[in-house]
Amino acid sequence: MIRKKAMEIVLEGIKNEPIIAANGFLSRELFALRDKETNFYMIGSMGLSSSIGLGVAIKNPHMKIFVFDGDGNILMNLGSIVTIGAVQPKNFVHIIFDNASHESTGGQPTNSNNISLSNFGKDANYKVFLIKNQTNLKKIMHKIMKIEGPIMLVIKIKKNNTKSDRVSIFPEIIKNRFMKSLKEI
Repeated sequence: MIRKKAMEIVLEGIKNEPIIAANGFLSRELFALRDKETNFYMIGSMGLSSSIGLGVAIKNPHMKIFVFDGDGNILMNLGSIVTIGAVQPKNFVHIIFDNASHESTGGQPTNSNNISLSNFGKDANYKVFLIKNQTNLKKIMHKIMKIEGPIMLVIKIKKNNTKSDRVSIFPEIIKNRFMKSLKEI
């Protein structure tokens, strides 16, 4: 399964809930597939989507918060997993698209084939789901909408040559519309 297909399946289960998307191809593909004011696109802040998502989840406990992360991004900020596990936000869903590479910067390999992100999540007290195919992803998406977090989905994906266009909204506008949308939900 490629990232775009996995993201399409994930988005079927997410309505207007906030999504914080890691920089690079994750933000680009989310923007191309479903731009909405409750999306926060990281522009150039590698590794920080989970930390920002935690802050949003703590401040807005009445809504489910989704974080779209890549294996390269989360490996740059593993401490956020420990903090999220300690805080135990019931409304936090951490979706890691794992292709074992820094695909957005040229495809350099990450170490996600040498360590288990799902085991790391379990050790940090997440509810963890390791997903390797579309059927399993659809089933798990229905399940996670009904349970409390923190939840981690590690979705194994393949590298892909298809690239979406860059996010065409200025960072300040992304921030302002996201903050406004949180007040309106």
